[in-house]
Amino acid sequence: MAAALLANVLYSTGFVLEKRALGNLPEVSVRQPAKLLRLVLGSPLWIVGALALAAGFGAQLLVYRTLPIAAAQGLFVSGLVLLVLLSSRLLGEETSGRERYALAAILLALLMVVLSLDESADTVGRGAPYALVLLVCVPSLAAGVWLYRSAERGARHRHRLPTTGVEYGVAVGLLYGVSSLAIKGVSGYLTAGAGLGGAVSGVLRSPYPYLLLFTGAFGLVLSQAALQRCRASLIVPVCTTVTCLFTAVLGTLSFGEALPGDPLRLALRIAGTCLAVAVLLAMPKHDTAPRPPIGAKELTPP
Repeated sequence: MAAALLANVLYSTGFVLEKRALGNLPEVSVRQPAKLLRLVLGSPLWIVGALALAAGFGAQLLVYRTLPIAAAQGLFVSGLVLLVLLSSRLLGEETSGRERYALAAILLALLMVVLSLDESADTVGRGAPYALVLLVCVPSLAAGVWLYRSAERGARHRHRLPTTGVEYGVAVGLLYGVSSLAIKGVSGYLTAGAGLGGAVSGVLRSPYPYLLLFTGAFGLVLSQAALQRCRASLIVPVCTTVTCLFTAVLGTLSFGEALPGDPLRLALRIAGTCLAVAVLLAMPKHDTAPRPPIGAKELTPP
């Protein structure tokens, strides 16, 4: 639990620092990935944010070694509250009443998932068939890239209302969901007791490092462009929720972590998952609040 809380702090801090750094940079585009990387790597503030996110991945690896996937996701999503507070304080972002209700409903949904857990009965899966992992991950990656491109095409239409970033958040959340499953797979090798050499050899023979490489490269480019255009207080919660639901549902099945046998706990887990999905579908797709132009400094409120 300590590692999960640390991961929450690192993730929230990293996203907010990256968002603040992007507000001081020229417009970035996924069509010019080399220029995007050159711009962000030239920003010390962005580098600090990226290092915080990388440390968050390390803390996430520790969590997966000791907790079932669904339990870990419930703890990770609790960091949304910290993210909203930091984005309000450091970025001056304000959420609408409808968005605050949506965030509260998301937290309620994931609380239901956490309440469905039973430490004495839940097991931690250590491995999954590679064919099943690829069957889950490859279509998800394709869906994420397609959805992002669809959002990009829609955003280029003239007279279109500014997007809140829900589509971008879902797309990037799918990529990070695959990344989360890959981290879970790597954690299984670290607890197999084969020693460091055996663990490294097993990881390299698995699809996990290559999934991490793909999602890391694409996720970096896609997330930075989306984060610059949209409010962190909305796009990051959407991305996090999609990632957590994807990992909790498909990861639980892939790694053989059985669903609850108790009817009440099973009902809580299913209802929580359905509520979170319903909230995502009902969130506003357009942003009516004015935002400063890209490249303008975002001021910290007094």
